[in-house]
Amino acid sequence: MEALPDIQRPTAALGATLTVEGADFALFSTSAASVDLCLVDDFGVETRHPMSVQDGLWTAYMPGVVAGQRYGYRVEGTWDPARGLRHNPQKFLLDPYARAIDGRLCWGPELYAFDPNDPSQPDRADNRDHTFVSVVVDPAYDWGTDTRPATALNRTVIYEAHVKGMTRLHPDVPAAERGTYAGLAHPSVIAHLKRIGVTAVELLPVQQFITEEPREGRSNYWGYNPIGYFAPHNAYSAASGKDGTVRGAGSKLMPGGQVTEFKDMVKALHQAGIEVILDVVYNHSGEGGADGPNLCFRGIDNAAYYHLVPGDEAHYQDYTGTGNTLNVGSPTVLRLVMDSLHYWVEEMHVDGFRFDLAPALARASDRVDMLSAFFGMIDSDPVLDGVKLIAEPWDLGPEGYQLGNFPPRWAEWNGKFRDVVRDFWRGQPGLTAELAKRLTGSADLYQDDGRQPSASVNFVTVHDGFTLRDLVSYDHKHNTANGENDRDGESNNRSWNCGIEGPTTDPDVTALRARQMRNLMITCILAQGVPMLRHGDELGHTQAGNNNAYCQDNEISWIDWASADEDMIAFTSKVAGLRRDYPVFRRRTYFDGRPVAPAEGLPLPDILWLNADGTPRTGQQWDQSWGKSLACYLNGKGARTRRNEPENDFLIVLNASSHDVVHQTPREHFPAEWEVALTSWDGPAPATILAGAVYNVPGRSTWVLRSVEQ
Repeated sequence: MEALPDIQRPTAALGATLTVEGADFALFSTSAASVDLCLVDDFGVETRHPMSVQDGLWTAYMPGVVAGQRYGYRVEGTWDPARGLRHNPQKFLLDPYARAIDGRLCWGPELYAFDPNDPSQPDRADNRDHTFVSVVVDPAYDWGTDTRPATALNRTVIYEAHVKGMTRLHPDVPAAERGTYAGLAHPSVIAHLKRIGVTAVELLPVQQFITEEPREGRSNYWGYNPIGYFAPHNAYSAASGKDGTVRGAGSKLMPGGQVTEFKDMVKALHQAGIEVILDVVYNHSGEGGADGPNLCFRGIDNAAYYHLVPGDEAHYQDYTGTGNTLNVGSPTVLRLVMDSLHYWVEEMHVDGFRFDLAPALARASDRVDMLSAFFGMIDSDPVLDGVKLIAEPWDLGPEGYQLGNFPPRWAEWNGKFRDVVRDFWRGQPGLTAELAKRLTGSADLYQDDGRQPSASVNFVTVHDGFTLRDLVSYDHKHNTANGENDRDGESNNRSWNCGIEGPTTDPDVTALRARQMRNLMITCILAQGVPMLRHGDELGHTQAGNNNAYCQDNEISWIDWASADEDMIAFTSKVAGLRRDYPVFRRRTYFDGRPVAPAEGLPLPDILWLNADGTPRTGQQWDQSWGKSLACYLNGKGARTRRNEPENDFLIVLNASSHDVVHQTPREHFPAEWEVALTSWDGPAPATILAGAVYNVPGRSTWVLRSVEQ
């Protein structure tokens, strides 16, 4: 592992720090010639104050400054894009360490540092009335008895949610709080999360982001365009106004109020035993490529923040598809990332992070280094000890697919789980061996690193792609609303419309789609690993076939609570309850196929894959290219991790074929009687099934049998 860089904090903390009589301001830039701190009053009047410098640290102390003060920086220096230098003092810049950000972007040529007629020359227009301002924040907050739930990873059920979309149409949330942090903390929302067994919400980006230049009313909805790594996104706050702007002197809305509102949300979720995980985007910034605006990092120290093209430093290495890639190998950026993570853990009390395009954080130009300084810092950091770390294990650069290669502390989004589960349930044959690996925690990906099954975050749908209902309703994407002639979004969705494309009143198709949704939900939640649900899937949300709704900040994306599928909600709750109550579905260790308690005369292994006649499946039988069904026995003995947890055995049968399959329960040494604990089938089911008895598993259905204690 390479030596860790010295990123000790300078003598003055970066950003704005309140004192008894004022505030300290500190900014780091080794390429600046001079820096002005710019204070902005309630009427928009700006006053500039030169800052002092020592070893690249620019500082100023301003007496009389209080919480709510708006500010920014103007940085003087060389303008030479060919050498990666893009200083332009006409551009008012955000503080990279701003704890709150006020306002919104008003797109126009003023936001760009280059002359639109000659990009080699700087633009002379002032941008302050078109851009954000930083806000001084008082960190004081009464956390009371807030306690982190600290749910073990194997007991975790993640719910990926969008702050705005989750409650924008929620009838129980007050109108002023819909689509905000306060809305997400509403008792009705928390009660719903508890009902379906959620232990952690994974919030799509909430660090302050920008939306690109508006295109026919479409905007950046998902939020993967960050500009402030310490600031809660202001437009998600009822306290700061829905557009993020606090206007005029005497406003009842306090600048920076989004910080308190975010903390209130975290505290409310913690009181309900629900953790908060943030989807963080440290791989790129919202400033885009060479043709993007100067909002913050680019104008402060461009070459220190970004991967630039060697020999052509006017352009950016783009491993993210956004125009730029942050250089986390740079001490400046590495310090920023670590300070940001510390802030969200220590000051905002969040419980974990999901890292977008995580390989980009370990990039040394065209290669990914899993022994990089970033992973070394994370591993040795006491503040992050015990914090959940989840990687999206791919980016768009060379060597970008890194599934299974992250360090031992990390969990990963398991894309192979998603793919095989989708393919299996749409009826693709010959996948039983691959499916068995994914259902048992993907030991082939994680075991050699010493990781547990909980390293695998199992999902069928996420924000990027079809919803669960659309996955069983559409063969093809329908993205014309995005304005890109249906060219955007994934074309290979591994979906099946059950015979009719899109909405239908055909009762047979409707029933089959509902059953398929239940099949997919059971498979995701009961597989070994950490299940992750996409918000709205449990209530049948549809995006009308749009599988790339990144720009749809409207009813396409917002969860339609009025049309909630109550049967699906109840079913999801039942499946999650089964996982919660029976430790055999959330093992800490991998199955090994050996007898659980041979010394006690119990010869049954911890897992056994079965044929339809109840006999063990052999190696040759795994190679059946036509196979579309799978059955397994799970031994409940030895899986218990706490006193009084049940040790019931389970038989699980997944039949993805279109025809019924007759199964027989195994005989010798196995439980004498079984009951149907759960099934996706909506027809009649036997109350109990004796050992050696035959029972019918209808086509495209899942059966979960539980041993009856004698």
